Amino acid sequence: MFKVGSIFIPVTDIEKSTDWYVKFLGVKIIDSWGDGAGFYLPTGSTQLSLVKVKSPQPTEFITEGDQKNSYFNFVVDDIESAHQHFKNNGIVTTEIDDFGGMKFFDFFDLDGNPFSVVNEVDGSPYHSDNVRKMQERDKKNK
Repeated sequence: MFKVGSIFIPVTDIEKSTDWYVKFLGVKIIDSWGDGAGFYLPTGSTQLSLVKVKSPQPTEFITEGDQKNSYFNFVVDDIESAHQHFKNNGIVTTEIDDFGGMKFFDFFDLDGNPFSVVNEVDGSPYHSDNVRKMQERDKKNK
């Protein structure tokens, strides 16, 4: 019944941010309006929208121990290649870390918005193939 439609990202300069997201994330524009622009990614159905704000807004939350956590992440097939892509283009990133086989790193856009990038781990209950199987099972059991 429900699925994520669009993720809204606060940015201070729509034009510069549009160029940045197109160039570095490969998003394609759907439409734009006075204070925003909507995009789709090369794969998946979730859309991204950039919304103009006067000053940078928080796009992360703090967990126990003052650990910062972004609200969503991007999944990639080749995390090393994605990491190198950002580093080669002068984009601020963290180092690739490993958490039980899942590798991840963060990168930051022009406004300092943090985004997490992860790889999928075979056998993980969160792997897209496993989630798809659970979704199909749920449809059959209705």
